[in-house]
Amino acid sequence: MGTETEYAVSLPGESRYNPVRLSFDVIEGAADPDRAHIRWDYRQEDPVNDARGMRLERAAARPDMLTDAPQLNITNVIAPNGGRMYVDHAHPEYSAPETCDPFEAVRYDRAGDLLMQQAAERAAAKLGRPIAIHRNNVDGKGASWGTHENYMMLRSVPFDTVAALMTAHFVSRQIYTGSGRVGIGEHDDQAGYQLSQRADYVHMRIGLQTTFDRPIINTRDEPHADADHRRLHVIVGDANRMDVPQTLKLGVTSMLLWLAEHAETAGYDLDALLATLELDDPVDAMHAVSHDLTLGRALRLADGTETTAWNMQVRLRAAVYEAAALTYGVDTLGEPLWPNKPTRAIMAMWGQALADVAAVRHADDETRLTMQAEASRLEWLMKWQLLERLRRRLRSGWDDMRIRAVNLRWAALDPAQSVFAKVERSTERTVSDADVQAAMSRAPLDTRAWLRAAVVDRYPAQVVAASWSHLTVRRRTSGDEPPATYGNASRTVTRPSDLCSLDMSDPLAFTAARMGPLTQRSRNAEELIEEITAQLAADR
Repeated sequence: MGTETEYAVSLPGESRYNPVRLSFDVIEGAADPDRAHIRWDYRQEDPVNDARGMRLERAAARPDMLTDAPQLNITNVIAPNGGRMYVDHAHPEYSAPETCDPFEAVRYDRAGDLLMQQAAERAAAKLGRPIAIHRNNVDGKGASWGTHENYMMLRSVPFDTVAALMTAHFVSRQIYTGSGRVGIGEHDDQAGYQLSQRADYVHMRIGLQTTFDRPIINTRDEPHADADHRRLHVIVGDANRMDVPQTLKLGVTSMLLWLAEHAETAGYDLDALLATLELDDPVDAMHAVSHDLTLGRALRLADGTETTAWNMQVRLRAAVYEAAALTYGVDTLGEPLWPNKPTRAIMAMWGQALADVAAVRHADDETRLTMQAEASRLEWLMKWQLLERLRRRLRSGWDDMRIRAVNLRWAALDPAQSVFAKVERSTERTVSDADVQAAMSRAPLDTRAWLRAAVVDRYPAQVVAASWSHLTVRRRTSGDEPPATYGNASRTVTRPSDLCSLDMSDPLAFTAARMGPLTQRSRNAEELIEEITAQLAADR
């Protein structure tokens, strides 16, 4: 699993500036001169391939959907931790390296915040003016940008099953994953406060697009893996600052995808459950859940009955428990014998989140203002407490510009400007500051991100291009013969025969344990790729 975060970028105090140029400045601030020549390899990307078994004609696609079109500008940086930093439309974006559990995913997600702020500071020093970076999803004027999640899962699970399960989950999970937002509607049409920043910008149940008519279920089918797997690309999540909702967002979704993969072999009737969780109008329900601070809004189901978001989450968690008990067995207390510590921790955190929501649901506003334990885990609640206290002191409404300013500063990455930085010590943590700092420069040990980072770090001059699933390096010239050049710029001529590539479609085959010894004894990138290729062939 892994995350992608688009950041808001601005020039404080300026009413007019070019956000695209500013985004380039920030990403250039992240670039290392020794690696600035490395390009992103777009050849494996396929943004018009639809998981429903169809393809959108490129001529019919909006230009912003064609993310596989190479950019003329230098817009990509391979981060030291194996992730990617680049310009996406009018935003600087960080894509975290591949990880194998939600706690590691959050660690590398948080490292992206530090890397992006560091890049902004370098760009600001060069520009001679401060650049502000915010981790949020809305500008209050109709624009929204994404905080995406990615999960590798078995392609054998029917996509209709995935869509039905995830629709129920994404609509209802907002009660504990929402980051809180001042304003109702895409253009802040109404004054008020809601659970989620992203919900009002969702307009369809299912679709291929990500920047217009945004769907609950995105069908882009770019696996970045082997043919047996697909990547579930999730675009409806919030840009959380707190650890617990971000960890739950990744961990619970992963557990439900495990349910989809294992329900049949466990003997659990997932289709029967999904039939009772089908919403009559999922898009309307998405908005309704976010707007409902009572947490008890009745949601109409397709069968004519009603439920609540909390009840939907309780039933989803019970389904995972039942399938896990059938798969792993149970201990003397009836608890499933979870296969590892992260899984056990996520299931406990999920239960705690539902208990927190239940407690808040049955409390009035005066009591909610005093709920410190619940607020340390529910981001929308902690932000509401801070803003509600301020609103009462100011005797203002939710449309007061001072309230909006504090709401925005919650998302600021600069610790000197960030409201969140001042209250972070009151939040429950799932990763330490030291671990996040280390994740800025060290790749995960148990995925292919390790090899990507190692090759770029060890042989930057030889690396020509990289992607999630491929590395392409330049072969060393023979003897002392200088490389051929052309043109006034004296650029090196590159022929196909000058290059060699490594296919890393299996995200779990290129770990530090397997590739470390080969990397240590190799003398150049070409030799390393040849040795890895030979070892993979021998393993087969």
